[in-house]
This record gives sequence, structure tokens and C-alpha cells, in this order.
Amino acid sequence: MHEFSLAADVVELAAREAEKHAVTQILEMEIEVGALSGVDADAFLESLKLVVENTLLDQTIIRLNRISGRGVCPSCHREFEMKERITFCPDCGELPSEITGGLEFRVVSLLAE
Repeated sequence: MHEFSLAADVVELAAREAEKHAVTQILEMEIEVGALSGVDADAFLESLKLVVENTLLDQTIIRLNRISGRGVCPSCHREFEMKERITFCPDCGELPSEITGGLEFRVVSLLAE
């Protein structure tokens, strides 16, 4: 379950940033998880809840933004939603030439005091 190690990495990243900026408490953290990132957002969130115990993030409000998968068809140029990496264009049946959304996995912001 790589979501647990990702959660631990996020806590470590936040701790490094807090130390760098002499922060005593992180109030909010915003994280984006794309539908095509390979990260199970629910499993990640549950893992994060376990990993933050007794850390600087113990009382932090965590905002998890789920980003939909999006792709562009090379034939008809339609942009369409992708629930999986292999999703065919609903109009012409082609595989996307470009994935335009849903690959994200990142900490977007930390609000600290």
C-alpha cells in the first residue's frame, strides 16, 4: 500500500517546510490527487490521518481536492473525461493523444502560524 508511504512523505515535507520557516503550527494543508495518478485518494487520506498523529500536523485541517482525469482525442480533438488511463473517446473511439488532467499528486498549500 504505497499510499501510506506517500502520506509519510507528505508529513515529512510539511515538517521540513515548518522548520525552514520557524512555524509552530500548520493550520491547513491542501492536497491534489488526480484520478489517473495511481493514488487511491481514500486510502491516502486514511493513511494520512494515521501518520499525522503526534506530529505538527495533528490538528491540521486537510483539504483533499480530487482532480478528474481528462484527455484529448487525436482524431476529433474532443476533450473528454477519463476514469481510467485507457479510456476511448466517446465520439470516435480513439485513445487520447494527450492527458490534460488527473495525473496530479501534490501539496498545493500549507497555511501556518
